[in-house]
Amino acid sequence: MSKVESTVNSISSRLDKIFQKISQLEIENSSLKNDLNTLRELNNDKNLELIEKESEIEAIKIANSMLGSNDDKRESKLKINALIRDINDCIASLTQ
Repeated sequence: MSKVESTVNSISSRLDKIFQKISQLEIENSSLKNDLNTLRELNNDKNLELIEKESEIEAIKIANSMLGSNDDKRESKLKINALIRDINDCIASLTQ
């Protein structure tokens, strides 16, 4: 019986260690999921901020070209012409 008890105790001990490890891994997994969600939210915020900044840069480029800067003058003219076409399309849609 002693050998059987020893084997059972050994198996029981190993099972306890396995359950403890599973518990630790579940806690770590939960923590990592929380970190991932936090980082995803931060990434979304940064992407929105980037889009806003790119829009601001475009506006500044257009303003600079209207003030006489030759750097982005062609690009600004194309943008303005595109806006005028859009406005004309809207007016045409409204009159129909």
